[in-house]
Amino acid sequence: MVSEKTDIVIIGGGIAGCIAAISLIDSYQVTIVDKLLEPTERIGESLAPASQRILKQLDLLEGLENQVGTLYQKNVGMQSYWGSNQVHLIDDLRNPDGFVKNLDRQAFETYLRKTAEARGVHCIWGSKLHSSSYENSRWQVQLRASDTSLSTFTISASFVIDASGRQSHFAKSLGIKRQTEDKLVACWVTLPNSRTNTMSTISASENGWWYSAVVPGDKRVVAFHTDADLVAKNKLKTTASFLELAKENPVILSLLNEHENAIAFKGTIAANSTKLEQVAGQQWVALGDAALSFDPLSSQGMYNAMAGAMQLQALIVQYGFTETLQKIHTEQTEHIWHHYLKHKSIFYQAEARWKESAFWERRF
Repeated sequence: MVSEKTDIVIIGGGIAGCIAAISLIDSYQVTIVDKLLEPTERIGESLAPASQRILKQLDLLEGLENQVGTLYQKNVGMQSYWGSNQVHLIDDLRNPDGFVKNLDRQAFETYLRKTAEARGVHCIWGSKLHSSSYENSRWQVQLRASDTSLSTFTISASFVIDASGRQSHFAKSLGIKRQTEDKLVACWVTLPNSRTNTMSTISASENGWWYSAVVPGDKRVVAFHTDADLVAKNKLKTTASFLELAKENPVILSLLNEHENAIAFKGTIAANSTKLEQVAGQQWVALGDAALSFDPLSSQGMYNAMAGAMQLQALIVQYGFTETLQKIHTEQTEHIWHHYLKHKSIFYQAEARWKESAFWERRF
């Protein structure tokens, strides 16, 4: 039995899903679904300066900037130890869009959710995709509460946007597979920050690369990126093993040693480059990480999710839920993917100090 009818149902209430919903709500009935009752703490905090144009266009920038210090803080630049032991400073002083914003990612996603609700998007939190079927030119999307209850309800929609991240739940339910480029994972911790220099740091090592950034609340995020098969799994599971890995990188080790007893180990997550083999079909598309997932080295994941949502909104308004929309969305996604792979290769090949080691050899 159909519980609800809508124009567009979006599976996934992260950045891609919320930006798509907010951009479409003036023209369509939009329902957004996410398995989480509320966003959780997660890595991925660098909001590229160009993202601010999108936030401004959607009347989101002022609300964000009113929360400086709690929702984000300015990042004046990056200290890079890439290709050399000597530090190279990269700043945004000449960027017309301003500075990188280091987000409290959980707070930012909560802000987007609340804005979507306030603007009239029907938001269903704490429910996940159970199954779907295409009948009479509409998708029947069956949902199940994320808790242990077995009750299901069905949303009938003219169009589905899969914004469910790397898992791409909707596309996967249709049997669509992902193309995987590498085995990159990110192991991360948080700790207090007491340094006055709040620039981010990127530093290459023999078996991967390290990243550190300061986020609101005087908190520091530190992450190690390597291939899943190059480090024993038990070395990616505890604070002690994380500190052991950091011994190969004095720059990062000095940060960790300052608050060794206050380090909170957060876990290991997928960080590899992947692409959905089909990113659009009959009255559905995949968006953000569900379509393409990027290496964190690019710092483009959030921006791509937002820009992709805006491109999709323009296509839907112009072409409706048609084959023309599918075709153009597929072409745009392919173009972004090839451009990304080219630049990723150039950047990794700029680090030649350990090109005989497995991690770097795979990227040459």
